[in-house]
Amino acid sequence: MVYSWYQNTNKDLTKAEKELLFSLQKSYDLYHYFLYLPIQLTDLYEVRVESKKNKYLPTEEDLHPNMNLLDNKFIIQLKSNKQLQKFLLDNPWNKDNSEGFVRKLLDVILESDIYKKYAANIVPSYDEDKEFWRKIFRLYISGNVDLDELLEDESIFWNDDIEIVQTFVIKTIKKFQLENGETQPLLPMFKNEEDRAFALTLFRQTIVNEDKYRDLIKKHTDKWDFERIAFMDLMIMQVAISEIDSFISIPKSVTLNEYIEMAKFYSTPKSGTFVNGILDSIVNEIKQQN
Repeated sequence: MVYSWYQNTNKDLTKAEKELLFSLQKSYDLYHYFLYLPIQLTDLYEVRVESKKNKYLPTEEDLHPNMNLLDNKFIIQLKSNKQLQKFLLDNPWNKDNSEGFVRKLLDVILESDIYKKYAANIVPSYDEDKEFWRKIFRLYISGNVDLDELLEDESIFWNDDIEIVQTFVIKTIKKFQLENGETQPLLPMFKNEEDRAFALTLFRQTIVNEDKYRDLIKKHTDKWDFERIAFMDLMIMQVAISEIDSFISIPKSVTLNEYIEMAKFYSTPKSGTFVNGILDSIVNEIKQQN
């Protein structure tokens, strides 16, 4: 969002903050869509089962299919979850866009050793039902390149969110309890109001204190031509200094590590080392000034 701010000629901070909150909402939408995916897979399996039963000459296996997937108590509970139902009602997922992927993924799952072991279980327990989908999600959905491409085409806001949101889904599956039924709580969009405020404060302080933070960067990059610093490196350091300046309760080492990793991911191969050196120098100055 900071990068976008400097590319946009319309400098409306209130509007930019609304877009930031919108992008965070889209991350939360993605969380729900990931939870819906096991339901899609189950529904498709049910369609296949019914189709085989209605064949002109069904086999014994067609007439008596393995029902573990359809009787999966975790999926039945997930389907009835009130929060998920409300979200899908308010934000319907376009099944046509994902139909081919879901069909292909179901084939992979049904051929997997995990499924074969699960199918051989005569009457799986609730925990076994839940563990089956946790394993499937971790091994066949998380990190799935085809799924990543599908989602990135759906929303530009999801490009960087997929991996972290998938970890939230795995965490959610582990938290499910049979006794909670349809009222099983899902993860909230923000842990608390403080987390929501953190995002907005970090963004606003980065922008309004641009001169102050860039003067600090210039001071500690006297060996380099400031104008030749990679723009993304500059953005990352500006946000990092904003966090150090605005949130004194966050350990400086945590902030440094976070933004060094960002530099490695978003900028040039040497950016991690460069950003590390400059931020470390700035932090040392701040500590000396108490």
